[in-house]
Amino acid sequence: MYDIESYHHADSVTHAVALLVQNPEARLLAGGTDVLIELHHLNPRFRHIVDIHDLPELRGVTCSGSGHIRIGSGTTFSELIDHPLVQQHLPALTASAAVIAGPQIRNVATYGGNICNGATSADSACPSLIYETELEIATPQGTRFTSINGFHTGPGKVALEAGELLVAFHFKPENYRNKGAASFKYAMRNAMDISTIGCSALCEINAGRFREIKLAFGVAAPTPVRCAHAEQAAIGQPLTQETLAAIAEAVTHDVSPRTSWRAEKAFRLHLISTLSKRVIEQAVKQAGGEIQ
Repeated sequence: MYDIESYHHADSVTHAVALLVQNPEARLLAGGTDVLIELHHLNPRFRHIVDIHDLPELRGVTCSGSGHIRIGSGTTFSELIDHPLVQQHLPALTASAAVIAGPQIRNVATYGGNICNGATSADSACPSLIYETELEIATPQGTRFTSINGFHTGPGKVALEAGELLVAFHFKPENYRNKGAASFKYAMRNAMDISTIGCSALCEINAGRFREIKLAFGVAAPTPVRCAHAEQAAIGQPLTQETLAAIAEAVTHDVSPRTSWRAEKAFRLHLISTLSKRVIEQAVKQAGGEIQ
């Protein structure tokens, strides 16, 4: 039995926003893979529900003639994995989606819910960061757009104001074309486990050197983070093991992992250093290059 005090089913995004304004304590229910757990544990902060499950406005993947990709926030991870546009243009997102929980969860869990839950372990957060994803947010005043960078503000917290709803993710062609990208997740079990460390990398190479690199880690800080020092250490450098070692050293200045029952801080730092080299090497291969 769930301890639900009020339940409202939205029939559109506009209706959902209005319901959130009318019920400021309400939580959104999309896939329900996180919310239903809180309800099962009788969390009093989840007693008021606005159901946005299966709203057509929040579903699907489209691409404009210019290459601008839009993914609805209610799109499930199984849909992301299977969609040819995502497979072709956003391989790091496909790879991250494929390691989320198991098939039954991926069939209902949504991209938007994974991001808005605010967890540093959210598997879709790192690829969203390296692709410089722009978020489309419905508000009581209209629609606003904001970058995924800075959207996570603390453990379990995101930059959504009262009455706001994440509608879609936007990917600009200049952030994925002619680039290689990869994601990797380390967990204690090979399946059905929360990430111990997650990472994604994107690179553009030219004449055997890094022209651009973007690197992001999850569970390496209170929020998913981009790694500015590591990215700067790579620019203009040759595709060599020495460059990867320099990046792995620089990344320690970008992260602040903690000790938990899942892993000690020292072990997480070791993973971060090791995985940064592995995921960048995979991204280089995706871009048509090879580390010497």
